Amino acid sequence: MNRLLKPVAAMLLLSALMACAPLSHRQQNAAVGAGVGAVAGSILTGGSTLGTLGGAAIGGVIGNGTDGHSRRR
Repeated sequence: MNRLLKPVAAMLLLSALMACAPLSHRQQNAAVGAGVGAVAGSILTGGSTLGTLGGAAIGGVIGNGTDGHSRRR
């Protein structure tokens, strides 16, 4: 249970920070992506710092690249 406490606390902290700062839609997506990536990286690597940071970086890049709207052709 203690293993899941750190990622949950990180997500709550990220949510609190996002609520306080006026961010653009792209910045919000990047922040959410980084948070989700950090949690996923931490879980997948067993709490490794490198895995957490790598997940945050990858999630931030992916979040920054999404616009939240599906595109139709």
